[in-house]
Amino acid sequence: MGAADVEAVWRIESARIVAALTRFTGDFGLAEDAAQEAVAEALVSWPTAAPANPAGWLMATARRRAIDAIRRRAALHDRYALLAADPDAAPSFDEASDSDRIDDDVLALMFISCHPVLSREARVALTLRVVAGLSSEEIARAFLVPVPTVQARITRAKKTIAAAGVPFELPAPDERRARLGGVLSVLYVIFTEGSTATSGDRLVRTDVAYEAIRLARTLAALQPDEPEVHGLLALFELTAARFPARTAPDGSPVLLEDQDRRRWDHAAIHRGLAALVKASARGLGPYGLQAAIAATHASAPTVEATDWDRIVVLYEALGRVAPSPVVELNRAVAVAMAVGPAAALSIVDDLIARDRLPGSHLVPTVRGELLTRLGRHLEARAELELAARLCTNQRERAVLLRKAAALP
Repeated sequence: MGAADVEAVWRIESARIVAALTRFTGDFGLAEDAAQEAVAEALVSWPTAAPANPAGWLMATARRRAIDAIRRRAALHDRYALLAADPDAAPSFDEASDSDRIDDDVLALMFISCHPVLSREARVALTLRVVAGLSSEEIARAFLVPVPTVQARITRAKKTIAAAGVPFELPAPDERRARLGGVLSVLYVIFTEGSTATSGDRLVRTDVAYEAIRLARTLAALQPDEPEVHGLLALFELTAARFPARTAPDGSPVLLEDQDRRRWDHAAIHRGLAALVKASARGLGPYGLQAAIAATHASAPTVEATDWDRIVVLYEALGRVAPSPVVELNRAVAVAMAVGPAAALSIVDDLIARDRLPGSHLVPTVRGELLTRLGRHLEARAELELAARLCTNQRERAVLLRKAAALP
């Protein structure tokens, strides 16, 4: 077994291993460190002596590393004495795999990784590290930040959790519901970065997006009665369904109106629609409404045949439950398709007058498109060139400059 095999086992089992070790040791940071040491040992030993039960090997090795660490901590002498007296009391992999217990453990791990005492950047890094099983190098590559920055965020996050005395337990039902929004927002940030990268030379980072989908599926299985969890999963599935048609072979973006809809992933569309049905059980929340918008696109054979009036209504509803300038900007795009560019331009100009999205390339991008449709080409070119200057994604910038150059 080589490094790829170790990585595959770790990616699948990491959350279960870290969760079980955290319950065992009562120390989240120690559990994650011990698990990482086990992976490092696997990279050395598995190529020459592959274990019959790789996941069990990782659990047992990580458990030994945790016990060694506890032995070295004088302040935890009593806990070590308990472990030393009965080392077999530590969970085996089979014991840790009891479905009810592991479900609770993994869910608790997600709530710890997304705890409100952490910054958003720390929550994202920690979730990808301990729940998704990504390495620091993979996280750094995904978000285009230096590896030491990721490592520092993870280290600070673990110290913050320890200093705050965050217990390894599921929050009470009322608190869990209140904190669930934070967990969902972290997954949303991860998926958004994957579906439309904020910088770099790739429009879509499918590896990042699919990790967010995998985590959302896990959360939906653990919290089947929470409609917004299914709403988020539906949004991810329906958005990712368009990935195969969003870029050309050379990596350049393909706009929605030019996409070959036969290349959309129709299995993902079906999964998304099924999740949307579950999300609709008690009325759609913010993620469910966004999923309903994505579903309207997914069910239309062409851009022209899209039910733009319905999309406008959905954006209006979204603007009431989760108001934001980005929602307003997207509503303007839908209004342009449903009514015409003049009505949409007034919405965009109002956003500019209120300085709602300063420094964003999205506003001049949309304004340039609307001015183009209105035949105001000189103004449109200026807006598109401004958008290109503000845009940090090389692929998007190239499209904007190409559009500006094509104007008469």
